[in-house]
Amino acid sequence: MFNEMGRLLRLSSPILVAQLSQTLMGFVDTVMAGQVSATDMAAVAVGASLWWPMALFVLGICMALTPMVANHHGAKDDGPIAAIVQQGAWLALGITVLIIALAPLTPLVLDKMAVEPGMAKKTELYIYFICAGLPAFALYNSLRNYVEGMSHTIPTMVIGFCGLLVNIPANYIFIHGLYGMPELGGAGCGLATALVMWFMFFAALAYTLLSKRYRHIGLYRQLHKPDKEVILHLAKIGIPIALAIFFEVSLFALVALLISPLGSVVVAGHQIAINFSSLMFMFPMSLAIAVTIRVGHTMGEGHPEQAKKVCYAGYTLGQIIAVTTCLLTVFFSERIITIYSDDLAVLALASQLILLAAIYQLPDAFQVVAGGAIRGYKDTKALFLITLVAYWGIGLPLGYTLGLTDLIRPAMGPHGFWIGFIAGLTSAAIMLVLRVRVLHKRSAQAQIPLEVVA
Repeated sequence: MFNEMGRLLRLSSPILVAQLSQTLMGFVDTVMAGQVSATDMAAVAVGASLWWPMALFVLGICMALTPMVANHHGAKDDGPIAAIVQQGAWLALGITVLIIALAPLTPLVLDKMAVEPGMAKKTELYIYFICAGLPAFALYNSLRNYVEGMSHTIPTMVIGFCGLLVNIPANYIFIHGLYGMPELGGAGCGLATALVMWFMFFAALAYTLLSKRYRHIGLYRQLHKPDKEVILHLAKIGIPIALAIFFEVSLFALVALLISPLGSVVVAGHQIAINFSSLMFMFPMSLAIAVTIRVGHTMGEGHPEQAKKVCYAGYTLGQIIAVTTCLLTVFFSERIITIYSDDLAVLALASQLILLAAIYQLPDAFQVVAGGAIRGYKDTKALFLITLVAYWGIGLPLGYTLGLTDLIRPAMGPHGFWIGFIAGLTSAAIMLVLRVRVLHKRSAQAQIPLEVVA
């Protein structure tokens, strides 16, 4: 197991830098918008809550490429990889077009959620800017999951870090209207994000086009037209992944919208806790991606017992990470929240919510690593069903009841929703770990790579 822990650390460390860079973009957006006003910070929070679940749905589709590429690469059968990656890109772009088509509904959604008019105007503009970058987001993540499926994670790290370096000055320029640009406030973060998406796509395109290690794959040798059969196969694996991610992230997005009538101070305080929690989530998430790669690769080689060792190594590392980040969050909570804002009312609320966010990290590590293993086995239907039950059947109803009603006790506001988050994540962790145990037994009995166990 210790050998697998070493492999997972080598794979996940560059992914972690890439994931942190991406999350730090959201952190930078929140901090820089918060320096303008609480309304600008809240507009970015609500805007991110609307577009990010949709973008992560596209990301989930692209994540189907990782275990498929890893399986073929592990079996030393690289021939089909180029066609698979291109079909994944076609599928991701098609879904992106549908998402962009929903953008005109933004004012209606904000009106129904009773968002303050000033906040709503900034949020709407933020969303329209984001839409300009979504096609690049789809193409970049197709290339990223292709590269990671080949067990090459350092390129993702370099491109992600460079994207962060572009994001910071772009934010400053568009927020404050420098060099002849209009002064957009928080909405300028959306335009900067779109610019970064295109930068990262072209960087990934250049790398995969010029690197010698991918020439035998021939990704750009031939343009493959959309193939219904391959796209349906990708959709069968990718859509459950996308829905699982969507159900988890949309839970947080919906909560941000549900509490928006409580005012910008409540939204901003909740956003600080969510944003920091998302930053900490990148540690186990990077490990989970490495687990997906290793499980897919070992199953492609026909070594189910080794895949089992990968999973247990992942659980061990995940809990070490979770305990460490939990303790650091508790000990440095006051210093953390002052990074985001100097509004005393916002800080008072955030100081309470961030302690709940610390507890949340413990079950989150188990569920995300187990989810990574399930993606490696391509048992994505189970992943989808468990996520649906845990987040929307347990987490959201409990959070809504505690947060906005007096059925159990006087309404707790965002505190009640965070208790719901913890309950949902804990139930997801238990169910996902149990499902992985079932997959271990089935794969050991079959002694063949699992295409889809369902």
